[in-house]
Amino acid sequence: MKTLRIGTRKSQLALWQAYYVRDRLLALHDHLQVELVEIVSQGDKTLDVPLSQVGGKGLFLKELEQALLDGRTDVAVHSMKDVTVTLPEGLIIPVICPREDPSDAFVSNEFQSLDEMPENAVVGSCSLRRRCQIQAAYPHLEVRNLRGNVNTRLSRLDNGDYDALILATAGLMRLEFHDRIRQKLDTELCLPAVGQGAVGIECREGDQDTLSLIQELADEDATTQLLAERAANERLGGGCHVPIAVHAEIHGETMWVRGLVGELDGSKILRSEATGAVAEAENLGQQVAERLLHQGAQQILDAVYANS
Repeated sequence: MKTLRIGTRKSQLALWQAYYVRDRLLALHDHLQVELVEIVSQGDKTLDVPLSQVGGKGLFLKELEQALLDGRTDVAVHSMKDVTVTLPEGLIIPVICPREDPSDAFVSNEFQSLDEMPENAVVGSCSLRRRCQIQAAYPHLEVRNLRGNVNTRLSRLDNGDYDALILATAGLMRLEFHDRIRQKLDTELCLPAVGQGAVGIECREGDQDTLSLIQELADEDATTQLLAERAANERLGGGCHVPIAVHAEIHGETMWVRGLVGELDGSKILRSEATGAVAEAENLGQQVAERLLHQGAQQILDAVYANS
């Protein structure tokens, strides 16, 4: 009997994703055993420092990818918004699973929406992308850094350290915290992160046995959306924790891609969009990035990198 080893972080959300992939695989393949290999990432060890100061999103991947390269695991399961633009040589992400709601969610014990929040109320988020958009729309609010897993962040809210949080809707839904969502933020207010709500499966290039097992889990729409979003992010050089948002929507045979880059204090938000055939997904993402760069996105990003 074939055994497939899935590398995963130990956080509750990461384990949900790994179990989701495991259960899908077991339902598809009768003669398969699946073993979860739990790995502690550097990102999980450094929770008291903003991500932008300790190496960005790649902190959550390095150990998982090393286990793949070493042959200790066969696949790694990732939240795609944590996956860097470029992958280590010899690794690929051939499968994007069906995507959950990619929006951001407003969570509060006192207020029903951002509109209700008074002057100097404190919103918790570790995301520079969320921070710049919230500060642009609500300059009277204070957005304060908050890291940790979903349970940790919710407990900080419940302890009164923050008046509200902005979290990914997908994570709250997957952990059955539906009742904590007060408001799903419209994408016009808070454009989602590249890959938000999508789970990807990474494996070794050329590992045909593993590829044949996981391929049926791929979702065509989600894969195409991620192609556009990651193409834009790559052109912008968004490999670190930066105030970049890119979101692709599919309507029939048409794709609509929107992107933005913002000053951290929300004083300037650059926006662009492109519409075209779904088959042109990668090109549409690159168009959005080029238009942002033409508006001066590189200067904003350079300043963020210089200060991180």
